[in-house]
Amino acid sequence: MFWPMLAVALGFLGIAVLGVLGIKVFLEAQRLGRQVARTTEAIQRVSGDLERAAADLARTGETLR
Repeated sequence: MFWPMLAVALGFLGIAVLGVLGIKVFLEAQRLGRQVARTTEAIQRVSGDLERAAADLARTGETLR
């Protein structure tokens, strides 16, 4: 009777550990998603600044001709 109860207890413990690890992975994936979104916004903002700077440089080059 001891071994079947031990097997059930260890099985439950294994499932509980996998559940905790699954929750941790889910939370880290959400955190990574938020970081990717912030980085994407920063890249878009910088690319807009670069585009405006290039347009200003092109206008300056046209006036020097």
